[in-house]
Amino acid sequence: MNKKIGNIFKGDKVIWMVFFFLCMISIVEVFSASSNLTYKSQNYIGPIVYHTGTIIMGVIVALITLNIPCRYFKLMTPFLMLLSAVTLLWVLFAGTKVGDAGRWINFFGFTFQPSEIAKGTIVLAVAQILAAMQRENGADKKAFKWILWITIITCLLIGLENLSTAAMLFLVVFLMMFIGQVPLKQLGKLAAIIIFIGLFALSMVMLVGHEMNDQEPQVAKTEKVQQPQKEKNFIEKMFHRADTWKSRIMKFGRPTPTPQEYDLDKDAQVAHANIAIVSSNVIGKGPGQSVERDFLSQAFSDFIFAIIIEELGLLGASFVVFLYIILLYRAARIASRCENNFPAFLVMGLALLLVIQATFNMMVAVGLAPVTGQPLPLISKGGTSTIINCAYVGAILSISRSAKMKKEPERVKNVE
Repeated sequence: MNKKIGNIFKGDKVIWMVFFFLCMISIVEVFSASSNLTYKSQNYIGPIVYHTGTIIMGVIVALITLNIPCRYFKLMTPFLMLLSAVTLLWVLFAGTKVGDAGRWINFFGFTFQPSEIAKGTIVLAVAQILAAMQRENGADKKAFKWILWITIITCLLIGLENLSTAAMLFLVVFLMMFIGQVPLKQLGKLAAIIIFIGLFALSMVMLVGHEMNDQEPQVAKTEKVQQPQKEKNFIEKMFHRADTWKSRIMKFGRPTPTPQEYDLDKDAQVAHANIAIVSSNVIGKGPGQSVERDFLSQAFSDFIFAIIIEELGLLGASFVVFLYIILLYRAARIASRCENNFPAFLVMGLALLLVIQATFNMMVAVGLAPVTGQPLPLISKGGTSTIINCAYVGAILSISRSAKMKKEPERVKNVE
């Protein structure tokens, strides 16, 4: 029996355990945090049945992916690059909008985010370039140019609708180039250029954008929408989400008010996330006992870490953080043992993608970063993101199973 189970759940056992715990935490906490969804749908069990089904589908995708030998991932790169380019252009011109962001494509009733596919595709392509252009003293200088071309184009397409995802992807690629021994001189110049472009973009956002006022009367908002809108120029089209970005920056940059001065109506998400955290104590209120889930509009997604802290306390939150640290550590161990460069770079890129996104989400939840809209990987409620993140885990498991590993030196026994 154990042998049959081992044949199904192949690969690194520690990563399987991390994956299992993250999925279990996801099912429990999403069930607890979905009170708004159950109220709106008048279906108490419906949202969690859907999410559990998504998790099960994700596990199946992970099982399928881990049975693909890692050498075949290279063959998928051109097709995934083409798919990413087509879908990113599609969402840019005809994407389905939720709020003020058009990040989704509706294809025969199935909705997905092309950026989720594009992230893994770029990591796959960068790993292949770094592996193909490795020399004795590190990566060839030409590798830097090839990587920049594909990364910048992709990040620009993603960034027009989802700036935080584009920034996170660029950070992952930068770290992959550092791990891949791209010349430090080139990375230093790139860092300087990024800082300059970042300051310029920030200036444009602050210049073009208008801070949203949540206290504005509803009538005024309605009248504003009904007024004929004048045609936007190129700058306004490019920075069409500048209002949202500026509002988030301004809110994050303001001094933290005292509890008596805090306006729950003006900044409800951050306020209720803070309340959830400070009311948790060490052991939390217990699973399903959250109060702030009824006030957080994205309790099951962007702010689920705040609900985890409220229900499981600092101990439970530390355990979740520890799971992501183990995931990164095990990926690094697998990479260090790989005999070939491609699987080593790919496993590190995928692990960094998951862990950096998790870090962004947790920093937002505890107030260390402005609101970005990044879900917590493998825990937050999601469709496309959950399944694709499971595919990333499957790829990591595939590398741990099928990549050629270095032989460990035999220990010499002392003979007396």
